[in-house]
Amino acid sequence: MTQLQAILNYQEVDKELYAIERELAGSEARKEYVKMKKFLEVAPEKLDALETKANSLKAEAASLSEKYEKTEETIKDFDSLDELISGGADIAFYKKKAQLVFDQLKKLKAELNELINVINETSAEYQKFKKQVIAAQKLYREAADKYNAVKSEKEGTRKELEAKLAELAKDISTEAMEKYKSKRKEKLFPIMCKVNDKRCSFCGMDLPIVDVNRLTSGGMIECDSCHRIIYKE
Repeated sequence: MTQLQAILNYQEVDKELYAIERELAGSEARKEYVKMKKFLEVAPEKLDALETKANSLKAEAASLSEKYEKTEETIKDFDSLDELISGGADIAFYKKKAQLVFDQLKKLKAELNELINVINETSAEYQKFKKQVIAAQKLYREAADKYNAVKSEKEGTRKELEAKLAELAKDISTEAMEKYKSKRKEKLFPIMCKVNDKRCSFCGMDLPIVDVNRLTSGGMIECDSCHRIIYKE
């Protein structure tokens, strides 16, 4: 048996294994499993980000509240305003100063209220997302069970095929087998394609003359377009 025929025999059996892999990959059970898995992988980071944001907002609100209280304290400076005015103080000056304080308090109050609203929204978002995570954890377990059940149905056939491939691989050189497996990891299939009138039979690309000549002498080449291995019987 030639090396080429040995590889082609290997690919023929591998085609069945590839079909099983594609069936599992495209199953609804796996899609749901992967979806929940990805969600749960990023969930802790999002929860931490929301918690950090909430703590930062609370610290900002505490600082703003302290500033408001200190500003509010300055109003006491006007308790003795009547005495100052009777003593000849300029009432216009104190009116202006009082207005500035009240305007500042009004601005601080508005900023504080806005900040409290943002804190409440962030807290609500955190609680909502936390509930989604808890629900997703349950769905993940259910999806994992379903996907494992689907895989179990194919386990017997998969092992039989892998055993056949192990036997067939004995007739293939180590170098050729490593090349084949490397292509397989790239999820290319079929890996071996027959030349078709100086073109790749898979993607239709015209092959360079020098490569065609190598094929004529019994060699194998790699398609520059689809990266599959081209052969000629």
